[in-house]
Order: sequence, then C-alpha cells, then structure tokens
Amino acid sequence: MKLPARLAVLASRRWLLWGALLLLVVALLVVLVFLAAEYEEGRDQSALEADVAATASDIRAGLLRNVQTLQSLHSVAPTAASWEAPAAELLAISRELVRLEWRDNQLNLLAWRDSPYQAGLFDMLPRQDALPDLRLACENARRLSGHAFSPSYFWPLPGGQGLELVEMCLPVVRAGKPQGYLVATYSLHGILSELTNRDLLRGRGLAFTDADGTRLALYSSVPVRRRLLVANHLIDMQGMTLVLRMESARAAYGLFPNVLTAVVGVLSLSLLAVLALLGRDIRRRQRAETELAAALAFRKAMEDSLVTGLRARDMEGRITYVNPAFCQMVGFPADQLVGSGIPAPWWPPELVDEYQQRQAVRLAGNALPREGWESVFQRSDGTRFPVLIIEAPLIDARGVQTGWMSAILDMTEQRRIEELNRASQERLQATARLATVGEMASLLSHELNQPLAAIASYTTGLINLMDQAPAEDLPPAELRQAIRRIGEQADRAGRVIRSVADFVRRREQARETVSPAALFDAIGPLIHLQAKKTAIRLHTDIAADCPAVSCDRTMVEQVLLNLARNGMQAMPDGEPPLRSGLRVLTMSARPVRPLAGTDASAASGRLWVEFAVTDHGIGLAPEVAEKLFTPFFTTKSEGMGLGLSLCRTVIEQHGGALTHEPAQPRGTVFRFTLPAG
Repeated sequence: MKLPARLAVLASRRWLLWGALLLLVVALLVVLVFLAAEYEEGRDQSALEADVAATASDIRAGLLRNVQTLQSLHSVAPTAASWEAPAAELLAISRELVRLEWRDNQLNLLAWRDSPYQAGLFDMLPRQDALPDLRLACENARRLSGHAFSPSYFWPLPGGQGLELVEMCLPVVRAGKPQGYLVATYSLHGILSELTNRDLLRGRGLAFTDADGTRLALYSSVPVRRRLLVANHLIDMQGMTLVLRMESARAAYGLFPNVLTAVVGVLSLSLLAVLALLGRDIRRRQRAETELAAALAFRKAMEDSLVTGLRARDMEGRITYVNPAFCQMVGFPADQLVGSGIPAPWWPPELVDEYQQRQAVRLAGNALPREGWESVFQRSDGTRFPVLIIEAPLIDARGVQTGWMSAILDMTEQRRIEELNRASQERLQATARLATVGEMASLLSHELNQPLAAIASYTTGLINLMDQAPAEDLPPAELRQAIRRIGEQADRAGRVIRSVADFVRRREQARETVSPAALFDAIGPLIHLQAKKTAIRLHTDIAADCPAVSCDRTMVEQVLLNLARNGMQAMPDGEPPLRSGLRVLTMSARPVRPLAGTDASAASGRLWVEFAVTDHGIGLAPEVAEKLFTPFFTTKSEGMGLGLSLCRTVIEQHGGALTHEPAQPRGTVFRFTLPAG
C-alpha cells in the first residue's frame, strides 16, 4: 500500500476516534441526566411507600380502637333495649361504620342501629342477602375467640350507586357464657376517609384494591398523567385481605448542580480511555471470539441437560431444530426429525386431521395461549403420553419472525401424581363422612335411650297393673303377649343403641356365650312379618353338633338381621316366581375349623362356627360385588351404604371374616365366622 493511502486510512481512523469520543461524551451526559432523574424518582418512590405503610398502620390502629370500643359497648348496655342508645352515639362519631347489630348465637337479630350519615342503606335489597358473608365472619370469630372480618362485597344503592362493605363480627361473652355476636358493618370508603391522615393524602390518590388490581373503594385521585408513582401495601386482618394503593404524580426535576464538573472529569478520563482502546481493540476482538465460542458451548451443554423438549419450526411448519430431550421424548433421532414437516411422525394416526387443522390456525398468525395447551404424542414404539406445549414466535436479530419455538413438557408423571392425589382426596372424604356418621350415631344413642327406657317402664308397669287386676277384668292373653313383646323389643332396641355407641367409641365390648338358635330366635319376630308380606319362606338349618359362640350378642344379631333383610329385598315380588320354589331365605350355622395361616387360626385347634344367609334373588353384578363393602356405596335409592361395611367391621372385631359367593341355582350366600364359646 502506498504512503498517501496509508495516511488516508490513518486519518479516517483518527476521525473515527474523535467521532467515537464525541458520542461517548453525549452518552455520558444522557446517562447523568438519566441517573439524576432515577435518583429523584427512587427517593420519591421510597417516600410514597413509607407514607402508604403509615396510612395502612393508621387504618389497622383505627380498626383495633373500634374493636375495643365495641367490646365496651355491651358492658354499659347489657340489654337490647339499653343497647340502641349507646350504639347510636357510637355511629354518630364513627362515620366509617354504617350499621351496628346485636345478634344471638344463631345470628338472629336482637337489636340494630343504622348510621345517621347513610340513610336507606338496605332499602333496595334486604339485609338477608349479606348473611352468607356475615356467617363466614362469625364462624371465624367463634373459632378464633376474637373479632374477625368477612371478605368485602358490593352493596347497591338507589340511583345506580353502591358501596363496598365489609362485616366485622365480635363474639359477646358475659360471665364466661356466649351472648351472641356484635356485628359492625364498615364502608371501605368510610375507612379511607375517617381512619387516615388527610394531610398526608393532600395531592395524592388513595384507594382499596383487590389482589388482582380491581379497585374496590376510592377516596381521592390524582389527574390522569402518563407518569405516576404507585405504592401498594397489604392490609391483612382476620378473614379480610385488602391492598391499599397510593398514587402520586411524578415531579419534573433539573440536573444536578455539579454536572459541569462531572462532565469535565469524565471527558478527561475519556480521552485517555480512547487511546487505550486502540491497543486493546485487537485483543478484545480475539477475546470476544473466544467468549463467543465458550458461550456457544455453554448453550449447547445447557440445551443437552434440559428435560424440557425444545423444537423450532419455520413458517412452513418444517422442523429446523430439536434438542436431545425432545428426541428422547418421542423416540426419534435428530437427523430424522430435522427437515420433516406436516404430518409430524409423533402424531397419533387418528388425530392427524385434528392436529393439521390446529397447526394451520397457528401458522395463520393467530395469537397463542400464554399458558400453552395440552396434547397427546406417540413415541416411536407406539406408546401414547400427554404433553404440555408452550409456543412463542421465533424472532431474528432484525425483528422479523422466522418461525416458532416450542417447549414441550412430558405430563405423564404429573398425571400419575394427580391421580394419586385424587384417590387420596377421596379416601379423606370417606374418612370424614365416616367420622360424621360416628358423631350422628353417638348423638342418636344419647337421644333415644330415654324414650326407649320410658317405653320399657310403661310396658312393665302395664303388665304389673294387669297382674294385680281381678280375674274377671284380665285382658286377653294375646294382648298381654303383645305388651310383653313391646317391652322386649324396647329393651332390645336400647341394647342395640348401647352396642352401637360402644362400637363407635371403640370401647371394649361385652362378650357372652350364645347358641346359634338363640341368635336366630332373637331376630325371628323382626323378619317374619316382612317375610309374610313378601311371600318368602324362612328356613333355619343348625347343625346338631354346632356349639355356642362367644360374641357381642346385640351386634351379631344386628348383623344377622341386616343380612336377612338384604336377602329378602333381593327377592322382590314376582322375582323369582313363588311356584319356582326359590323364594326361600335360608339361615344356617355349622362348626368349622379355620384355614391354616389365617388370623383366626392363631389359637391352635380352636373351633369356629360358620353362619350363612342364602337368598335366591337376582344375584350381584361383578361391578357391584367389587364395591359391596365400600362405605357409602349402595344400590338402594334410600340406602346410606354403611350396612355391609359395619357388618364386616363387627365380624372382624370378633376375629372372623365376612364373605359372599353366588348361590345355586341363583342368588347370593353371605358367610361369616365366630369363635366357639
């Protein structure tokens, strides 16, 4: 290269350096202005956040003062008649309160007063429409033994207006006994206007918003501007969560007073930096190339380590890139996938048309869901698996869309976990329902014992009166027998209830030695009448060498009674016909020895008695037989689904087992075992 040419190149480079220096100075000035503005804005933002925190603290303090004032209200006004006057005085000085109510423990209204500043609040809609929120607040207050708030709700007013209200429920306790609830209805706008520092809010906007940003109540606002400072603070009370939002207009600020000094210093340092940049330019370029290669290697390693499948496609739907996770997911190598188009090899054959239509919609430029969508893929071996696809436009360095980038998540494990959670939730619900049934059983046993005892006492007294009457005034023997039967059944009902209560409380049950014939005779009067109505013949078969059993007599009688009634209900009228000879319910008992290895054979050589109840009804369908002993499963329109489950529990507590099998030629046989006495 000739010298003039070299000088021209050097001159051009020099001008480029001066141009770079000028641009650097301009950039520094812009950065200084930006930093100054950011500093002032950050300071104002910090002040605004401090003010909104102070305002939230004032609101909490005001609400707590009101709670203390309301607690003292019942000490000066113990009756509903004397309560209204101090309640009216409190409403007159507390504008944030729009209504005070005194309700009993069942939330029935005892006394109330409306705020004089908000007349006709409940004229448009009745007060009962707000009771669900009130019940929620009072339930939380009872559980916490203190005040609790309800979520806010909108209450319409005449003229198309309305207020955002919130209920505060405070339990009333006098001499250690609950006397109901004191309910205070707050207006969110009143809370903002009465419980805040107005001097602090001058020139600022204040509002209550929901967690999603929905504005609930507005006290003040600022003119609409493009530049606003916003600060939020969470107010979390018992049962109520609100966001306090404060807005302030951004002020215009000037430059720092020492900008010129800073610029001169920066310019001086920039001149030296430009000289150093000339020598470092080549070294930086080499370093940049090395760093670029390292960054590419790092990105490659990161993509290879991902468990999320990545797939890139061009605007025609052809695949341009897949990562190893995606290849492992679908079971195809990368060289087979790159360049392939529609239909994709991982699409299930029966869903190809549906996927092609969906693909055409996406390629047409329609907006994609941000949260993605679920689909089904097929691996190379033919197995199906659910996936979640999240897709976004692929933009190049010029800002032009060149295709689509997709992230694919294998949802197989998540589906399995969801299924396990669903099964666990169902088991928890069944357990809760069983606990409720136990509570009901305990309550019924407590409530029914007294009337049953009264019936037994009356029948005993009546029999004694008949025994003392003259011979000519004695009633017929059938009447005396019926009265005696009434007393026996009342006494038996009492024993059943006591046994159920002991069973629910898991108490040690009293065992006695009873013969199978005595068990069958005890339930005979209860099932003969039903058998006679349905034209069913009862047959009892007790082996001659059958010993007595050791059991809780009352509970085992209930098991036999339940199985016998189920057997008769399985043979409805006309099915099977009476002339077929199958309308027979058989109850039998015979001695057996348990199979080796079962729990019942723990006592070596012990004899057991097997009871069987056989019907000739329609039998059990396979899907019904699988769930027969499941709690709350029933095939009856009015059944609870607890009978067979409780029967199995009773037999298992005796060490035996309750099973069922088909009967011949039709029907079902229920068998259970009890230990011999």
